[in-house]
Amino acid sequence: MSTFIGIDVGTSACRACVIDEHAEIVAEARTDLPAPVRDGACVEQDPAVWWLALSETLDQLSGRFDATQLQRVAIDATSATLLLCTPQGQPLTPALMYNDARAVREARQIAQLAAPDSAALSASSSLAKLLHLRGALEGRDWLALHQADWLAGKLTGRFGVSDENNALKMGYDPLERTWPDWMSRLQLGPSRLPTVVAPGTTIGRVDAVLTSRWGWPHDVEVVAGTTDSTAGFIATGASAAGHAVTALGSTLVLKVLSHKPVFAARYGVYSHRLGERWLVGGASNAGGSVLRRFFTPQQITSYSRLMQPQNPTGLDYYPLPAPGERFPVCDPTLQPRLTPRPASDVEFLQGILEGLARIEQRGYERLAALGAPYPERVISVGGGAGNAPWTTIRSQMLGVPVTAARHQEAAYGAALLARGLQAAFAHPD
Repeated sequence: MSTFIGIDVGTSACRACVIDEHAEIVAEARTDLPAPVRDGACVEQDPAVWWLALSETLDQLSGRFDATQLQRVAIDATSATLLLCTPQGQPLTPALMYNDARAVREARQIAQLAAPDSAALSASSSLAKLLHLRGALEGRDWLALHQADWLAGKLTGRFGVSDENNALKMGYDPLERTWPDWMSRLQLGPSRLPTVVAPGTTIGRVDAVLTSRWGWPHDVEVVAGTTDSTAGFIATGASAAGHAVTALGSTLVLKVLSHKPVFAARYGVYSHRLGERWLVGGASNAGGSVLRRFFTPQQITSYSRLMQPQNPTGLDYYPLPAPGERFPVCDPTLQPRLTPRPASDVEFLQGILEGLARIEQRGYERLAALGAPYPERVISVGGGAGNAPWTTIRSQMLGVPVTAARHQEAAYGAALLARGLQAAFAHPD
């Protein structure tokens, strides 16, 4: 039976997952990554540590399954993490991580040229990072690559290919499927930018030295990957327009599949292309980080059992961790609202969870008002996905079924991409 490998290079670890033709997990492995170096708005890492972690992970993995039928490999990694390298893949700069926000001046330069809803406008965009890094390479021949792009190149020996999801924050136009004309005014010739293909497109074969190292067939292919959040969405199995995924982590992240794209930079709403469909998403500043200020995980579990989801508390909370909200409202001065606090801790917890559910509801309403479909069903991922009373509250507010994802690891989503998702997203339903 054919097998496929998905690799997820996240913020804390490199994970790999093998699945078979039926999408069942065959084997898994992981290697921890060191923390990036931080200095204020600067967050960077040596790309060599990614390759070391990926190599060690595949060393582990190769002893855990029969690789004789391995067909394809896909890599997802953190969005907007970027480095400049030689055309042969030798790093010329450190990698600026997804949350590096030093390129403020460069972001202003981009804003003078780009469309107002471009995903490349922020100081943490990969385009802003590119402009910042190139200043130290005058006269050098360099190529800009994202984390997933560079690692795919390390596997194949072919550098200079990216996917439509990673390229979005470098200024790529997913509607026209090309680099826009305004980017030429930044003195960015074609040799500086990667060739962009759809996720899942074959980009080369794994280098023979590496297939020998891992005992793989000589014809194993590497396909273009995606961003970590998109891989996490794919992992849930959502594939039809109107299917939505809510990530219940430190913040609330909402994504819904749509027939058409939505771009609204004011709310941080962008769309990733998946075949002929679009993954429209937005993220609130509210989320589980607020819960941790008041309750331990044990208390949340214990109190949740005592909640009465069918009886709303009437508490009108907006549980922000600090002033300021970006989605579903854009208000940098919006104050957290967590009063009055009732005498009952159970009621207080339920009130906070109701507040978060209300933000989720308004978030999907905002996406619908901007042109995305209102969810027909919502799949939950993250730490809160298993909280049954909260799921009931959310389903009541959203008015649609809410279920927990069977799979949510990005490595599993990347493995599905390697297996072949083009058919699932090829045509509108």
